[in-house]
Amino acid sequence: MAGMLQMRRSRGAASGFLLVLLGAWGALIPFIGPYFHYAYTPDANWTYTTARLWLEILPGAAVFLGGILLMIATGRHIALFGATLAAAAGAWFTLGTTLSPLWNNHVTLGGSPASSTQFMRIMEQLGFFTALGVVVVFVAAAAFGRILSVASGIPVVETAPATETIPAAETVPARTGRTLGLPFRRARTETETEIVPAQRERSEDTETVG
Repeated sequence: MAGMLQMRRSRGAASGFLLVLLGAWGALIPFIGPYFHYAYTPDANWTYTTARLWLEILPGAAVFLGGILLMIATGRHIALFGATLAAAAGAWFTLGTTLSPLWNNHVTLGGSPASSTQFMRIMEQLGFFTALGVVVVFVAAAAFGRILSVASGIPVVETAPATETIPAAETVPARTGRTLGLPFRRARTETETEIVPAQRERSEDTETVG
């Protein structure tokens, strides 16, 4: 059963890294945004409020934790929990300011965009809450689907036993044939046999003459 829940760590590493960055952005942007004139009211550096705790710090920390779990998980159950936690926190980023009047006496929590131009107010609304939450949900859902597509367990490659014997090579008998003498040796003996009778005839002729 434990083997069926295992997966490779690389399955959730990229999505987890993105979620870590998005979670850090969501939790820290209300405190560091005023440095570059990108803020919600109160637009002061490192100012803590209860609204920021519920709408930005806690969901940002949840997204950050979900990304960490995706990066280090080697089991599907842990990775799925991390993806689900990040997706829920991303949905809260998007819906928190919309639902907050229901328990806050019809007053929206989180303040309002602090910029003076309409374009920057839209960018602050998107970067602090709406677009941030949508992107987090998208990344977490992609990681969720990628993890569910993993086959059950990690396949084990079977190796052949090392005791197999290799058959010996067949020996081929060498062919034997008739040995042939060198042709120049035979010609030499024939020449010698022809010279010997000629010498005998000459010796007999000399004896007759004498």
